[in-house]
Parts: sequence; C-alpha cells; structure tokens
Amino acid sequence: MAQSIYLTSAEGHSGKSTIALGVLDALARGIERVGVFRAIARSTDEPDYVLQMLLDHTSHTLAYDECIGATYDQVRSDPDAALALIVRRYKAIEAQCDAVVILGSDYTDVGSPTELGFNARIAANLGATVLLVLGGRANQGQGEQLGTTTPRSPEAVRQITATALAELADERAALFAVVVNRADPECLSEIVDAARDSVISRFGHDHTIPVWAVPEDRFLVAPSMRGILRSVDGTLLKGDPELMTREALSVVVAGMSMVNVLPRLLESSVVVIAADRTEVLLATLLANASGTFPSISGIVLNGGFPLPAEIDRLIDGLGSNLPIISTELGTYDTAVRVMNTRGRLAADSQRRYDTALALFERHVDREQLLAALGVARATVVTPLMFEYILLERARADRKHIVLPEGDDDRVLRAAATLLSRDVADLTILGEEIEVRGRALELGIDIRGARVLSPFDAVLVSKFATEYARLRAHKGTTLQQAADTVTDVSYFGTMMVHMGLADGMVSGAAHTTAHTIRPAFEIIKTQPGVSVVSSVFLMALADRVLVYGDCAVVPDPTAEQLADIAISSAATAEQFGIEARVAMLSYSTGESGSGADVEKVRDATALVRSRAPELAVEGPIQYDAAADAAVAATKMPNSAVAGRATVFIFPDLNTGNNTYKAVQRSAGAVAMGPVLQGLNKPINDLSRGALVEDIVNTVAITAIQAQGIGANS
Repeated sequence: MAQSIYLTSAEGHSGKSTIALGVLDALARGIERVGVFRAIARSTDEPDYVLQMLLDHTSHTLAYDECIGATYDQVRSDPDAALALIVRRYKAIEAQCDAVVILGSDYTDVGSPTELGFNARIAANLGATVLLVLGGRANQGQGEQLGTTTPRSPEAVRQITATALAELADERAALFAVVVNRADPECLSEIVDAARDSVISRFGHDHTIPVWAVPEDRFLVAPSMRGILRSVDGTLLKGDPELMTREALSVVVAGMSMVNVLPRLLESSVVVIAADRTEVLLATLLANASGTFPSISGIVLNGGFPLPAEIDRLIDGLGSNLPIISTELGTYDTAVRVMNTRGRLAADSQRRYDTALALFERHVDREQLLAALGVARATVVTPLMFEYILLERARADRKHIVLPEGDDDRVLRAAATLLSRDVADLTILGEEIEVRGRALELGIDIRGARVLSPFDAVLVSKFATEYARLRAHKGTTLQQAADTVTDVSYFGTMMVHMGLADGMVSGAAHTTAHTIRPAFEIIKTQPGVSVVSSVFLMALADRVLVYGDCAVVPDPTAEQLADIAISSAATAEQFGIEARVAMLSYSTGESGSGADVEKVRDATALVRSRAPELAVEGPIQYDAAADAAVAATKMPNSAVAGRATVFIFPDLNTGNNTYKAVQRSAGAVAMGPVLQGLNKPINDLSRGALVEDIVNTVAITAIQAQGIGANS
C-alpha cells in the first residue's frame, strides 16, 4: 500500500498548489513511483492546471483522466456516491505508486464551512494523513488586487489553526503536519509559534506534528500577462508571446495626457490605455524602450478601436517586443478585471515555478517531512532522482560557473533557475544593460548573477597578456591575443584558467568545436591524460549508466581508448556510480578477430596495467555487458559482464548513434556531453539544449569543479 498525503486547507486561495509542488518534489527525490490524485475537481470538461502541473513534475506515467476523483457537481448531487467514486478511483492510482500526493478541493465552487470537513472525511476514507495548509493572508481571495492583500497576525493564525484542527478531529482525519503559507515575512517565527500553540492545545506537549511557515512572495500571487489576457477576453495584438509569462505587479490607468502618464509608470506594471489614445501608446512604448523609465510588463488597449494603419506601421518599425493586448471592454471594466486577476502556479512561468520550489526548500525541513510521513527510500535511481542528486551535490559546495551566451533566452532562464535554487554562483557574459533588460522582459530574476562584458578593458588586457604567453610558440602577438580573447568562448575559458571562475558551460548557440577549442589551447589536459574525451550520463528508468566517448574523439587508438576508459570510470565514481567498465566490440572474449577487435583487446590490456584496481572487461558485446542472462552464457565468470555501468565505445560513430538510440527508444535522459581529462571543467551543450539540460550541465560542471578543488 502506498504512503499517501492529503493536502487540504480551511479556505480558498491559501496557495495549496505551491505546497503540493514542494511536497511532490521532496517525495520524488527519494521514491521511485510518486503519483498525484485530485480528489475533487471543478469539472472534467476544463483541464485542471494544478493537476497537470503536478503530473508534469513526476516521473510516473499516469493518465490525467485517471487522476481525478469526482467533480463539485457530483459532490453536490450525492456526497456519499461521490465519496465512493473518489475512493474507487484513488485505489486504482494507489496500486501503481509507492506514494501519492492527494490534492483536496479549492473552495472555488461550494465555499461552504463544511468543505474542510468533507475533505477530512475523504482523507480518513482514503487512509491518508493530512497536511493542513493554512493561509497567512487576511480575507484571501476577497478584495485582493493583483494578488496583494494584508497579512494575518500571529493571533489570527492561532485562531484559524484551532478551528481547522477541530474540524479535522470531528472527521477523525489523521494530521501529520501544518504549513502556514503566504505568511508575513516579518514575523515567521511568531506565526509558527502561534500555530504550534494550537497544535499543542489539541494534541498535548508530547506531539510530534511539525509546523512550518512559508512567506508570501509577490511573484507567486501576481498574475502573468497571459492571465490578464484571459481575464479581459483579449487578444495579443503586438509583442513577443514569450514575454506573456512576465508578472504584473501593479496597474497604471493612462487616462491623462502623455506628459502626465510618463512619471506614473511603474516597474513591472500593466498599463491600461484607451485604444484611441495612440499618442499615449507611442509614448509608453518609447519610455519602455529608452531604459530611462521603469520596465513595464505589458499594455492593454481597451475599447476595441482598431489602430490606424500609420500607427500600426510605426509600432512595427520600433521593433518593440512588449506585449500589447486588445480588449473590447471599457476602461473601468478592464481595470477591474486586471486588478482582480490572480496569479496561478502553472508551467507557463518558470520564475514562479522556481520561486515556489525555492521557498519550500528554505522553509520546510524536507528530511523532517519525509520522516513524519514514514516514507522509505527506494533503492533504484530514476532520472528525476538523479537530477535532484546533482542539484543537491552542487548546492552543498557552491562553485562559480561562467555562462558565455548571455544573449540566449534559454541560458537566462536556466540562470534564473540555478540562482533561485542556490545551485551555483554565476557570471553571464554580455552587455549588462542588454542582458538584464532581456531578463526583465522575460520576467525572470537574475539579480544574483554577475553580468560581465567580454570587452571589459581591464580583463581583456589581462587575458590577452596571458593568452599571448601561452601561445607564444605559435607566434601569437599581443594584438592578435587581444582580438581573440574578446570571443565569448575564449573570454570565459580565460576566466576559468585564471581562477575567476571554477568552470564554464557553453554551446547552446555555438558549435562544439567553438566551445572546446579554447579549452584545448588554454586549460589543457590533466597529467597522465593524453586525450580529452566525453561521456553522457544516461539516466534510465531505474539506474544511471555512463557512455563514452560519444562526442569528441572520432576514431581513438588503443592508447586513447584506454585513456577514455580510465577517465570515464573516474567520472562515474565522481557522480556516485560504481565503475564497472565494459570495453565494447562486435565480439565477446576470444570469439572474434580483426583490427577493430584487436584495438579493443589492446586497450583493455592497457587499462588493466595502468589501473589494476578497476573492474574492466573487453572485448565484450553490449548485450553481454548489460544483460545478466546473456552474460551467464557468454562470459559467466566475469565481474563486469551483465553488471556494467561504464560503456566504452570503440569509435565516435558507434557511441554517438548508440546513445541517441537509447535516448529515443528507451526514454532515457541523456546528460552531456560531459568533457573529461581537462585541468578544469569546461562543458559543451547541444544547440538544441532545453533549459533543464543547461541546469543539469551547470550542476555537473560544479560537481567536477568540487572534485578538482578537493584534489588540488
């Protein structure tokens, strides 16, 4: 039977989805199969964005439809029948999972004082322990303006806690933790004490029920421009759709003349302008582009008037990316709808997603949470678990990583995630006003990063002198060196070389050669290593394997192949993978002959002589290396056959195709290429890299830097 946790609240708008995401994240770090179940949904016709977001955060493949219990209509019509349906559908999910996060109702439909009681009744019938989420804001959902409301005092929190606990007790629901969400950041400890007092009054001093408080964050509750678009029934008239995820923190109704509107523009505001006030529209666009006024989130043109052709052409000529929404509503109705738009935790805002997880990690003790749940850790390692392990290891000893491609949105988004999760210290290369301006447009926070121009006169001079010295044998002059080091890849590599950064990650917008050539010239190889190579960390459904070389050395010699094997084994151990090395070929043992087989045989002998402590087997076929049943027939007495964790391919053609075949056919997560053999870590990205790929690669690079630091 799965360990289940039921999240419910005493009222609406408590931010229950934020806590659910944090709990799910904590469980998924240590448990293989974590499921999600929505006990009561608003309807089956419209997608539940919270449920969809949570399902996207799990590695378990559950269908959306099977994760819904009942609807509000079914509960109103026949509560007992709805409860029976919820239990039946939940049991089907429970049978497939080791743990289930159950999300209670949202108080968006019934709004009855008995709603908490019904949620408690559901939890009791499902055999799930309750995590009670209490709202830290007064009059939540009533009179909020762009998500803003007044905080609850500790005394008010004490009272609502006592009331909620009594309701849970009446339905005999088992409570295991209390979280006060959206709490006043100025008095977190007092709020925790107040809630704990109510818990002690109910359960006594010997209780073991933890109490936490998570502070309010404006960016979690403020609406995005996409949310405002929906609220005003508008259409996107102009601007970059990618910027629709930016949050709006205030509203400016531009009902005055241009000269009086401009001083009233606010940072991250949405500006409401009558569609026939084109002079105000143009002035607002110019102010936003000038850099001398605050950066706004977007414009809403109300009234439904079409833009004159000349004005439309003029706006196109300005090249502005700022979202401009058009609505048929009047000024008053537009302003009211905008003000009443609430932010929601969904996949369309990376900043909101990262902020939610970061807040949970900082204010909720994950180990205490898991201990209170009594959840046993799994022995397998899923891709999601491995990604968490990477982030935790990087976070434990933060390193400084340089990201040369500051003009790439993916890099900026990844930087925001890395900073919010405290994974690494970052330097982003680019012109500061351009990089930070684009980050503001995207609605992401990179304030914690250093932004450095690759044309910085002091550093260019310093780097040029050092590069000219390193390349003096090639006849490189100081002027040539000065021209070379302004290239972002060379500039970033020089930062690593001269100790201004611990590692570099590049390649999202540059070729592999462009990324690693400077490393060959400047960083150079570690002592005893003759060749720089690469591996992919292949996260399969239940384990992580190491594949090398799949990206750098086209046709390695036997000596190079031995180098690659030894380096790959060291990389595996660095990431907590016990190294058992398979030197792959088209034959196993002594069964085959030919130049290609002999190369692998010679390489295996070299590995055994140079690293006798290493478990290595070769030549060996992939099936014999990976499958215990095949190994029992082909190589029964081998310590590696059937149990290999490090797979060394005889050439780049084989390695590159194999990792891609496994990635696509087996659904594996391929992390890499991870370069190895360099004195300091430099890693390359695929030009099709996703934001999560960049995040993982930075974490990998930071861990490599930790290893180099420990050995230096």
